[in-house]
Amino acid sequence: MMLDISRDTQGFLRGLQQPKQYKQIASKIFSLPADPKPPDSKHLSGFPGFLRVDCGEYRIVYKIEGAIIRIVQVGKRNDDEVYKKMSRKVG
Repeated sequence: MMLDISRDTQGFLRGLQQPKQYKQIASKIFSLPADPKPPDSKHLSGFPGFLRVDCGEYRIVYKIEGAIIRIVQVGKRNDDEVYKKMSRKVG
């Protein structure tokens, strides 16, 4: 499987202040091709076809389309902004 990382996600990763968080999130993203539906992944309610996986205090939102895993967004787990942005993209 291949990864397609959105510009939003790339910008979010560049904006992280702590290298530890960057490394943690990047590691989780790059592990998805080997296991696209890890045990801690869940379907994103209200957004058919999208999955989410938590990584520390962050949430990674993605969609599997054939042989491509599209990383749509990364954001704080307890922040509703992730879902507001998803609504604008999808809805």
